[in-house]
Amino acid sequence: MSSFKQEAEVGRTRGPEAMGSMKNDNLPAASDFLHTPLVRAALPFINGGLSGMVATTVIQPVDMIKVRIQLAGEGVAGGPKPTPISVTRDILASGKALDLYTGLSAGLLRQAVYTTARIGFFDTFMGSLSARAKANGKQVGFSERATAGLSAGGLAAMLGNPADLALIRMQSDGLKPVAERKNYKSVIDALTSIAKSEGVGALWAGAAPTVVRAMALNFGQLAFFSEAKAQLKQRTQWSANAQTLTASAVAGFFASFFSLPFDFVKTRLQKQSRGPDGKLPYKSMVDCFAKVAKQEGVMRFYRGFGTYYVRIAPHA
Repeated sequence: MSSFKQEAEVGRTRGPEAMGSMKNDNLPAASDFLHTPLVRAALPFINGGLSGMVATTVIQPVDMIKVRIQLAGEGVAGGPKPTPISVTRDILASGKALDLYTGLSAGLLRQAVYTTARIGFFDTFMGSLSARAKANGKQVGFSERATAGLSAGGLAAMLGNPADLALIRMQSDGLKPVAERKNYKSVIDALTSIAKSEGVGALWAGAAPTVVRAMALNFGQLAFFSEAKAQLKQRTQWSANAQTLTASAVAGFFASFFSLPFDFVKTRLQKQSRGPDGKLPYKSMVDCFAKVAKQEGVMRFYRGFGTYYVRIAPHA
């Protein structure tokens, strides 16, 4: 009887241990899956794409307003001087508040391609640079961060240009006379319509300023974010969240400053269509820069800087 009691007591005390052992046996399976080379390589791309799509959903109305401001007064030195409030009022006056979200499908596709690629490439490049620096007993410097940002931005921009073009076309369509509007139903409709009427190559219209813009944007956004966060970590006792938000604000400013002129030219080139004479208003990125500077003034490239910053900062 005492032997039976002893065995029962041993079983009772070992029960939780056995259950814990069973649970722990299942943990490595999930943990090992997340740490497989393929998943580890894919996670930066997945996280980057999802974060970019969420940010786009939040700031799509700001992007719509930014595009309308950039297209106002084209070819005129003085011209109208729209503000975010006046542009918003004009859009709402049409009776459709959802017009502020025009081109959202194109914006989401752009982020799914462009942001997935640029964040993923940047994280991959930084991982390689960090490993090399660690092997040499050094730390990754600002120049390496800048190179990684420029390379990631340029590569991703080429991949995302068709979606970027569709976004601009959808957002600018409402500025045309009613009879000339395409009334795109979605990004797929816009892409197929442009490819059929202008050729597949037209989907890469404005690719040059798009690539340069992306490189400038990433130089300002990723390199300065990484540098600012590293400096804040060394020099302050702030919380991790405070450091991240402050670094994002700094990165957003420099990203806006470096990339806005190229974003302006990109918008003009991707929006343009052939006139009655069959010619396009701008022949190239350089031609667009020259004509805008001559006809509208150099500061026109920075019109809407505040709106652009509000658009960029959440992405940072």
